[in-house]
Amino acid sequence: MSDRGYRRPRPLSPLREHLRDTFWSAPTMGFVCVFVLWLGASAVDEEIVAVLQREEAYDDLGSLIAFVQDAKTIVTTISSAMMTFIGVVFSISLVAVQMASGQLTPRVVRIFVRSRISKLTLTVFLATFLFSLLVLTSYESEADPRRVVSVPLLQSMLTLVLVGLSLLLFVVYVSATLRLLQVGPVVDKIARDSFRVLGRMPRGPGGPEGLGPETGRVVHEGRAGVLRDVNTARLVRAARRQDVVLRLIPRIGDFVVPGTPVLAVHGGAVPPRSRLRYGVSVGVERTLHQDLAFGLRQLSDIALRALSTSVNDPTTAVQCLDRSIQFLAALVHLPLGTVHHRDRSGRVRLVQEGPGWEDLVDLAFEEIRWCVAGSPQVSRRLLAGLDDLLLLAPEERKQPLVRHRALLVQAVERAVPVAADREFALLPDRQGIG
Repeated sequence: MSDRGYRRPRPLSPLREHLRDTFWSAPTMGFVCVFVLWLGASAVDEEIVAVLQREEAYDDLGSLIAFVQDAKTIVTTISSAMMTFIGVVFSISLVAVQMASGQLTPRVVRIFVRSRISKLTLTVFLATFLFSLLVLTSYESEADPRRVVSVPLLQSMLTLVLVGLSLLLFVVYVSATLRLLQVGPVVDKIARDSFRVLGRMPRGPGGPEGLGPETGRVVHEGRAGVLRDVNTARLVRAARRQDVVLRLIPRIGDFVVPGTPVLAVHGGAVPPRSRLRYGVSVGVERTLHQDLAFGLRQLSDIALRALSTSVNDPTTAVQCLDRSIQFLAALVHLPLGTVHHRDRSGRVRLVQEGPGWEDLVDLAFEEIRWCVAGSPQVSRRLLAGLDDLLLLAPEERKQPLVRHRALLVQAVERAVPVAADREFALLPDRQGIG
């Protein structure tokens, strides 16, 4: 590997990623912002009343009181209807997501959970409901301009603004949710997320030929689950302070149970447990944060479901192959496998095993190849994709592609008895059957 392109780990990257995987963080922040906005608007409204009373502009103040009393009816209607509106919208959305997960793969639910527009829409809807309730508390029964303390003029106007924003977001949100029912946008989203993971992957200089003798191990404590990501900045810092090299034993995406080793220590004593706390994150399912192979896993799942006898949708499988080939073409010249994370002085402090080229090629094509014997559209597209990758790949990376091509030809020849049909199914075509 070369020094060019190496990116030092970002300390808060895992935290940001975990917040994106939750659906409560954005509404909670929205509630805080709404409360602060309401306090500020209340203060402004009270100041407006105080200024008009000092200037004895009671006629103008009376006009404002009449206006906000008319607006009170609208605010009351908003507060009573908004929660019902939220329930109906998100009930329909959950049905759409369930349909998408049944047609494609359950992994598409994470697209909905991580969607910024979904979180923004829910946040604005709930913020509008909460703000309208707070505004109702600011209305006074006193109608005398000389004795009134607060006239919620600005608050009422902000409520109307939030309603308008909610309606606008509703249209955008429905459009985004309907895209979950379309195969093209879903596989495109998976591909774009995979390329973002690739862009964050450190591609730095290779480590020393040997790490030295292993001097200790750190076992996993806590619940069992999938290794979702590694706080590389924290582990590099802990290894630097202890002057050792840490080696991550499982790969991202592996299932780990309590008591199994997760870190091997080379060159010294094991760092204190407090420094390694929160160094690895375990969850119930994989995430794309640091998992280079997870995008290909999702594309393969969608293609396999499309090729099943119950669905029989080879065009969807071809669309998944298009994106898998696109991703592999971007990886064909990049260093893969072991990643070495370095400290500020350039010394290797954390060694992490990643998927190699052959692993990714197998993940993209192996299972699909087993299912394409009866689908000439998919076999033709897979052959064309393998031929394209063979043109791009350097000599040392061609062997897995050649193997898959030969096995595909053998599978079709065994499954298709008619020579003309075999010839048709083994004709490379980038559109499958154009």
